[in-house]
Amino acid sequence: MNVQDFDYVLPESLIATEPASPRDSCRLMLVNRKDETLEDRRFFELVDLLREGDVLVFNNSKVLPARLLLEHKGREVEIFLTKRLSETDWLTLVRPGKLLVPGVSVRVGKDLELEIVKVEEDGQRLVRFSDGGEIQNRVLQEVGHTPLPPYIKNSRADFDDYQTVYAEDEGSVAAPTAGLHFTENLLQKLEQKGVQLEFVRLDVGIGTFRPIKTDKVEDHFMHSERYILREDVASRLNTAKKEGRRIIAVGTTSVRVLEDGFDKGAGFLAGERETNIFIYPGYEWQCVDGLITNFHLPKSSLLLLVSAFAGKDFILRAYEKAIQESYRFYSFGDAMFIE
Repeated sequence: MNVQDFDYVLPESLIATEPASPRDSCRLMLVNRKDETLEDRRFFELVDLLREGDVLVFNNSKVLPARLLLEHKGREVEIFLTKRLSETDWLTLVRPGKLLVPGVSVRVGKDLELEIVKVEEDGQRLVRFSDGGEIQNRVLQEVGHTPLPPYIKNSRADFDDYQTVYAEDEGSVAAPTAGLHFTENLLQKLEQKGVQLEFVRLDVGIGTFRPIKTDKVEDHFMHSERYILREDVASRLNTAKKEGRRIIAVGTTSVRVLEDGFDKGAGFLAGERETNIFIYPGYEWQCVDGLITNFHLPKSSLLLLVSAFAGKDFILRAYEKAIQESYRFYSFGDAMFIE
């Protein structure tokens, strides 16, 4: 399967640089897989589109201020935290790479240093902070920047704009963006209707957003990401599945937790794990019945996942319609509900 088959041309003017205000006022494309129909709605109409007993599964991982703009030898350097390995050790992307080589130490605020320990095979740097725990967290909050994607330029968006309203424990270096459309008011209305809200945690890392660089889809390797599926959540999801109620993932990261954490014989399995599950057309779906997601980059693993769920040709037709009708794309853009 060729990666090029999942390409499309997007006018730069359709890349959203600011979030919708209020969040749930963005457009929502209703994508019906059975009838292959596409309908234009608004996100707050999700209350009318969901049924009593439906289960929405959210990723409540909180975004870290993971972008560090520092100074070393009179030059600005950038260190982007991509994955925590221990209290002190992180995988990172750095710029410029020629300056940040193993053995180099860089001051991070007044109370912290980090050392470049080694260069990984994929080009990431393993770095080690001089301290972990509360000191590290405090310094990152003081000097870290919102890790907005590189295609969001000259944005007035702040850190809160790039955080879901239900985010809890910090661990992600990119937002689970499908969840950005939800407001406290919308969540309350969904609960009042009888929609069940469940929360899992996947710490979004480089595996989610790194582009595919291979020509063949099957040759792409997904980096692993940590997730937590709690015992009580797994139990309620198993009950919903047995009762035939729809399980609808909010975002592709929730999809990865659900599909990786499901066993055909035992159902949803609670625990804390790492997953590098790569979902693309031909994948045999196990437990996800619906998906709320944004419009993704061309030739990305996220677009491949959505194409696996709804069919490549149908999804590319939906994207063509979205472009023709000036939907907003990517992290702060509009959404689709695939049922």
